[in-house]
This record gives sequence, C-alpha cells and structure tokens, in this order.
Amino acid sequence: MVERILKEKIISLARKFPILTLTGARQCGKSTLLKHCFPDYRYVSLEDPDIRAFALQDPRGFLMNYGSRTIIDEAQNAPELFSYLQTKIDAVHETGMYILSGSHEFLLLEKISQSLAGRCAVLHLAPFSIAELSAARLLAPDLNTWLFTGGYPRMYNNSIDPADYFPSYIQTYIERDVRLIRNISNHNAFVRFIKVCAGRIGTQLNYDSIAQDTEVSVPTIKDWISILEISNIIYLLKPHHENFGKRLVKSPKIYFYDTGLVASLLGLDTSAQITTHYLRGNLFENMVVSEYLKSFLFQGRIPPLSYWRDNAQHEVDLLIETGSDLHAIEIKAGATMRSSNFDGLVYLQNISKVKPENSYVVYAGDTDFKTSSGSYLSWKNIR
Repeated sequence: MVERILKEKIISLARKFPILTLTGARQCGKSTLLKHCFPDYRYVSLEDPDIRAFALQDPRGFLMNYGSRTIIDEAQNAPELFSYLQTKIDAVHETGMYILSGSHEFLLLEKISQSLAGRCAVLHLAPFSIAELSAARLLAPDLNTWLFTGGYPRMYNNSIDPADYFPSYIQTYIERDVRLIRNISNHNAFVRFIKVCAGRIGTQLNYDSIAQDTEVSVPTIKDWISILEISNIIYLLKPHHENFGKRLVKSPKIYFYDTGLVASLLGLDTSAQITTHYLRGNLFENMVVSEYLKSFLFQGRIPPLSYWRDNAQHEVDLLIETGSDLHAIEIKAGATMRSSNFDGLVYLQNISKVKPENSYVVYAGDTDFKTSSGSYLSWKNIR
C-alpha cells in the first residue's frame, strides 16, 4: 500500500472529534485509507442497495446494528441518518465513534452543517501525489508518463493502463455521481462539456465561450461547472485579492485534480503523444497547481492558493499565502534554465512584499538551483 500523507492527520482528529468525515473524488482511495487507519472498525457501504434501504427506512435500527467505531462509506446516500447520528453522539460523548466518507462533498458538508456542526472534523483526499509515489518508489520515471498516468490508485494497485482506466471512470462518474447531484438527461452534452473544460485547463473560466462550444445555455454551464467542482473533478484557482497598485482580473482559472483524466478527455492514447501536444504546457501547469493543492489538503489545511494577473497582462501562475509570507511560483514546462523565466517574479517582487527567497520557478528539469532572483525547483521535488 502507498502510504498516504493524510493518514496521521486522520488518526489525530479521530481522537479529538466524535465523527470524522473524509471526502474526495470517486476512486481516489478513501475507503482503502480509512480501513488502513482503523483496522478494528466495522465497515459498511451505503452504495449497497440493501444497506442503504435499511439506513433510510430504519435509521435507529441501523445505528443499533452499526454502533460506535464504524466506518460508513458513501454516507451522503442516507441523509436522514445524520440527525440520528447527532442524537447518539450527544448522548454518549465519545471521540472516534464514526468515520464517514463520500464522493459528494457538497451533499456531505450540507448535512454536516445542518446536524453535526462542531461535532465533526472534515478532511479531503485526492489521487496520489508526487511525494507519496516517490516515497513508494512508484513515481513514473519521466514527466510525460506522469502527466499521462496521473495518480488514481486503482491503476497502480491493479496495473491498469490509463487508456483502459479513464473511459470507464468517466462513464461511472456520470452514471453515479452526476445523477445523484443533478438529473441530467443529455449525457452526451455533459461528456462534451467535460472535454471542453479539459481543453481549457490553465485558462480563465469563460462561461459564454464554454456554452458556445458545448451548445448549451450559460446557466446550464454554470450549474455543470459547480457539479465538477463539488465532486472534486475540477479546482477553480481564484485570482489574488491584493491589487499591488493595478486593476486585477476577476475570473478564476480552471484546473483538474488529475492530469491523467485530462489526457484521456483530450483523446490521448499514449504518453508519447504528450511530447508534441499543443496543451503540454497547460498539462504541466495543471499538474503543478494540483500538487500544491494536494500538499495542503493532505495536511488538513484549506489551500491558500491563488494566481495574479493585472490588466497589463503581467502574471504569476501561483501565489501561496503562509502566515504573513507570500510565496510566488512561475510554472515552466521546459527543462532549460533561462533568466527570462524569472521576469514575472521580478516584476512582482518590485511592486509587492514577495521576496526572492520566496520566489520559485517550477520547471521540467531534474535539478534544484538558486539564483539571486529566486530558485528553480524540479517538478519531482514539489512538496
């Protein structure tokens, strides 16, 4: 088993709260991780129709049978259960009573805020990170293979080719997750919409343009974007809130949690095709943003990520706020060190509190290197 970075945080919070909830995209490893963290807990999945019917029709009876120290998977499938959970944990006053998990973050958090506020710790899982695969000596030896494969655990556990894995994943996602969140009748249009989004990674979100390419209305596109976001398929990187003396753009940029899924949606069949693909730079940028997103999620922290661009087209790809410090990151898909790679960072240093020692160029090379303007960081060393 690949050791998940989030494991220690999960165990720690389960000792402090009556309920711990773990959310994340379908098949990102939630159930496996929870079983590994809590081997002495009972496990029950509400994906099972009979178990789900029991929980819905007789929640008291369900909790009598599945008492304290139980993992309840896909808990959002029985929303009526949450009020009964509240009553039980308030009567018992123990920590670590229940571990909940689910693929539908919005549905889970909605019920938690209604019934379990203050009683439940919430953590988020994503596909494997570079750090996790490196520690397990499973990271792809070259960049293109990593971009093409991504980090979904099942491919590593069962040696499944990405070209075989992702089409079925997309089909399963639409049939299960999307139908549960919204009753979408035109599945072909939704698939076309996801593919259009994959073709726009690393760009500012433009609802009108996506609607035109997908041939559906703008309100529908806004609704569908929210579906991808709450089911942990895409991440919207917000623009930085400080203007540094310039007017800022206001639109978020769109990224996927996993580049392997993007590559499949783009119609790529092999990693070799990435070498000359016109979106290779965007795929690399997506990967870097996703890795920093995972690094904070796996610490149990809200990712303090943003990007900066002014109306004069000065831009820095990624900003990270940690306390009073602001770290700036430029993302370059090339493996060559060029002084021009720091142009955007130096401009931002001159108009903001960003320091050279907090400025980085993440690039496709293998060597970390310091300069007077900032540091080069290899994609393999993102933490």
